Amino acid sequence: MPGSYPAAPPTLSGDLLTIHRLLQSPTQIQRRLRTFTDLRFVSDQILTQRFRSNGGAVLYEVSEPILNARPVESVSPGSEYPLDVPLSGAAAIAAVQKWGQAIFMTDEEILRNVYAGNAVDRNLRKTVNSVIKQVDSVALSAIASAVTQTIAAVGAWSSATTILRDIEKAKAVIVDLNMGYMPDAILMSSNKYALMASDPTIANLRRRETTDNPVYTGKIDVLDDLTVIVAPLSSMPGGSDDVWIFDTQQLGGMADEQDAAPGYTVSDMAIQVKSVREEDRDGWKLWGRRKTVPVIQEPSSGIKITGT
Repeated sequence: MPGSYPAAPPTLSGDLLTIHRLLQSPTQIQRRLRTFTDLRFVSDQILTQRFRSNGGAVLYEVSEPILNARPVESVSPGSEYPLDVPLSGAAAIAAVQKWGQAIFMTDEEILRNVYAGNAVDRNLRKTVNSVIKQVDSVALSAIASAVTQTIAAVGAWSSATTILRDIEKAKAVIVDLNMGYMPDAILMSSNKYALMASDPTIANLRRRETTDNPVYTGKIDVLDDLTVIVAPLSSMPGGSDDVWIFDTQQLGGMADEQDAAPGYTVSDMAIQVKSVREEDRDGWKLWGRRKTVPVIQEPSSGIKITGT
């Protein structure tokens, strides 16, 4: 039948787009796919050491002493030196787990997809992000279970002006263990970061006539000689809105099991990815994996500030 003007506008019902035959297809805005850096995974910033495992497990020591148990004595001329047996840390073993996920894409999906040649890359990126998220969750759960040292804040950060004092007191607890720990990172939620960044006391202690002031940049990278790590509440250890301080050089790391399986390439955050052509299905199977386990060697190098 003859067309009429103006034509009805396009309509969208679920995933079904209906367009009048006399109209051009509407412009589709393709959004940028967020990467793991946008999703603020934090475990690899806290567990900074990297280990290699064999046999499906890793054996390690927890809280190895840095001093001998026997006091050093005065030695008379001609006398033997008193003997001592160096102490070792408590032995622990952790089993490596393989975390992974696969997707399948048909040739038709790849060819007809609105993202064209980017369809495979986007779907593989989602898979890699999913594996990273799972490993991040496992590592943060291990941190929450192992680090049991706590200190109460002077007051809630929403009303107190002693935020810097809370941080200094928490650092002092770690340093005074005299185990050689040097706290270098502070982990907090976005909400706690907002309270800290807008705290009048901290603001008054910062240099005003400088372009790196958080009033202009919107961020504080270092506070009290601690690297500031901000995470969503869902990614905080134990899921609680507390503040954590760590010596990231001593706390522990991730033990990855590397193998010589053919066809794998290493993507972000040690994720291994692979693609295989499935001829009988006219498509591709793609997957990502990471064989790893979090290792907490020095739980006393971390502390949780409660009541913030």
